[in-house]
Amino acid sequence: QVQLVESGGGLVQTGGSLRLSCVPSGRTFRDYPMGWFRQGPGKEREFVAAITWSGADTYYADSVKGRFTITRDNAKNTVYLLMNSLKPEDTAVYYCAADSIWWRIITTEGCCDAWGQGTQVTVSS
Repeated sequence: QVQLVESGGGLVQTGGSLRLSCVPSGRTFRDYPMGWFRQGPGKEREFVAAITWSGADTYYADSVKGRFTITRDNAKNTVYLLMNSLKPEDTAVYYCAADSIWWRIITTEGCCDAWGQGTQVTVSS
């Protein structure tokens, strides 16, 4: 049963921007830390960004720091990932995830309580 649904992926040129959205299906995750992960071609899934339940704190992988921004609107029950200055190496399937434990998201250890099915992001050179 899908619990999170991502949208907003697509094809963009190098230097372009995309905004991904993640909406829960069937339940709310307003009080959960949330995160974004990605899996590029031939690569393992990796952590991208995380946000606490209140939105007060965020954490990013070094590879996206300064280019990506994670936010959430709990009134709309939605988490966003704004991706600027996209590079070909950002090409991947992007997954939204929720976990009740913050460190499980940022370390990926034992993560996560819920996952989405992913949305494809392709950056052309």
